[in-house]
Amino acid sequence: MKRMPILLALILVTLMVGACTAGPNELRNVPDEDGEVAGFWQGIWHGFISPFTFIVSLFSSSVHVFEVHNNGNWYMFGFLFGASIISGGSCGGAARRRKRTC
Repeated sequence: MKRMPILLALILVTLMVGACTAGPNELRNVPDEDGEVAGFWQGIWHGFISPFTFIVSLFSSSVHVFEVHNNGNWYMFGFLFGASIISGGSCGGAARRRKRTC
């Protein structure tokens, strides 16, 4: 009986996380109004400017952080690569941490 609340909480958390997963992008490989599909290089640029774009997107409904008219995995790889460049890469947080001396 003691494990029942833990099991219910685990099931609830699993359902909540499952409900938040992303669905398929129906606009993948579909050209936008200008006839273009975003690729790797545009992904890098969009990832690089993503912090600024996010702030602007809070106040404007015509600005989006992520381009939905993309070519799939290469765009997403470029986006994550560009976002990691602006955030300092995987070592950015570790480089700022001061070492403790005893």
